[in-house]
Amino acid sequence: MKAIVVHQPGPPEVLCYEEIPTPAVRSGWSLVKVQAVGVNRSEIFTRQGLSPTVTFPRILGIECVGVVADSTTPTLVPGQKVAALMGGMGREFDGGYAEYILLPNDRIWPIHTSFTWEELGAVPETFVTALGSMKQLQLRADSRLLVRAATSGVGVATIQLVRALYPNTVIAGTTRNESKFDTLKALGCDEVILEEAHNVIHSDEKFDCVLDLIGPSAIRYSFAVLKRGGIVCNTGLLGGQWTLENFDPIIDTCGGYLTGYHSGDATADLLQEAITIIEDHAIDVTPHKVLPLKEAAQAHTLMESGAGYGKYVLLPEH
Repeated sequence: MKAIVVHQPGPPEVLCYEEIPTPAVRSGWSLVKVQAVGVNRSEIFTRQGLSPTVTFPRILGIECVGVVADSTTPTLVPGQKVAALMGGMGREFDGGYAEYILLPNDRIWPIHTSFTWEELGAVPETFVTALGSMKQLQLRADSRLLVRAATSGVGVATIQLVRALYPNTVIAGTTRNESKFDTLKALGCDEVILEEAHNVIHSDEKFDCVLDLIGPSAIRYSFAVLKRGGIVCNTGLLGGQWTLENFDPIIDTCGGYLTGYHSGDATADLLQEAITIIEDHAIDVTPHKVLPLKEAAQAHTLMESGAGYGKYVLLPEH
């Protein structure tokens, strides 16, 4: 089979398109034929060597969609449409940047959808993370929501889901690029705020909820624009900082609440819930860019440049 193999950390060019043996099923694991795989920022971090537990060589990819090719359990039938995400994919064992992937049976989730493979490839990690974060934020119909790094895949998905489920919610989104203001307004943002140097933001009004996709480097500024009793949900680490330093939980939270959402906590039910919401509300999940699997390096380069927005999807060439 063809796969993208990383032999050592480095720039996008270390993503090597190679012929390798197709894995064989073993007890508790089944084989999935990958039809589409979403590209995620965490895979860039892993490729750069910033995931300390990952050893190389490794096939990246924390999510994929496809069909069961060979099964070791009667609950997974060859030809069945499935999705998988997290659970060690692309870190503890080889991930979705391949024509086939061997997965633990409990991480292979049958799904029901009429999406094309390109559309479905943009859904699992991104929309599950968005929906899980929304639940943590305890959104209400009259909430004022701020989405930081709003042009990221999860940011775009959150705006779409909130606008569909809570049409009267006021949504503000942040971006570092003024050229993306109109894009965010077209997606459903009522207000767009510029991310300044060092993740500083300014707003005349405060928010009930802040979805922070930048991470620890931005958390203090998220609390600075939060109403007392509001909630900050840290879901992303786009700022490249993994932990909080010199954080005073009494002063820095400003009377608000800090929570988080990790897509490793996702379930098959949550994924199907996200798919059902998308289909019921006719949400457009068309990826920002679709590339063949062999051009994974280009996808990483484009994502790192920050020129686009939303989701990048790779398609294996079976």
